[in-house]
Amino acid sequence: MSKRPWPFVLGGLLVALLLAGVVSNYASAHPDGLDSSLLKGCTVNADHEITGGSCPAQQAKDHELADSPLADYGVRGVSNGFLSTGLSGVLGVLLTFALGGGLFWLARRRGPATDPSSGPTDGPTEGPAGPDSDPTADERAARAAGTR
Repeated sequence: MSKRPWPFVLGGLLVALLLAGVVSNYASAHPDGLDSSLLKGCTVNADHEITGGSCPAQQAKDHELADSPLADYGVRGVSNGFLSTGLSGVLGVLLTFALGGGLFWLARRRGPATDPSSGPTDGPTEGPAGPDSDPTADERAARAAGTR
């Protein structure tokens, strides 16, 4: 991989924004496998409301964050459903990208320590011109001797 991952990262971000902002509006409105398995044993009407029977979905409660700004795949206060769903998807992608990018930034590899007080590790260092020719090792030795 090249040393510049930004074109790849920005390309992925643009694809994710497009999918979340536009394609998410065309997702199925019908219940998925989990929802339908929770309704087994109950009878439901056309609005997917339970009208009889006994099933696990009857014990379901409203989520604690049901009135949050991004609840139910939309943005509260935006009356246009298409815009609300798209905006919710875009905000979700941006928040996820920011959080993931921040975590990767915190966990990134750092270069070798440049602290001159760390000293040599296990004896003489070997540079391109032979033993003890490393300028940083020579610099440390001169400082230790008090000549610089």
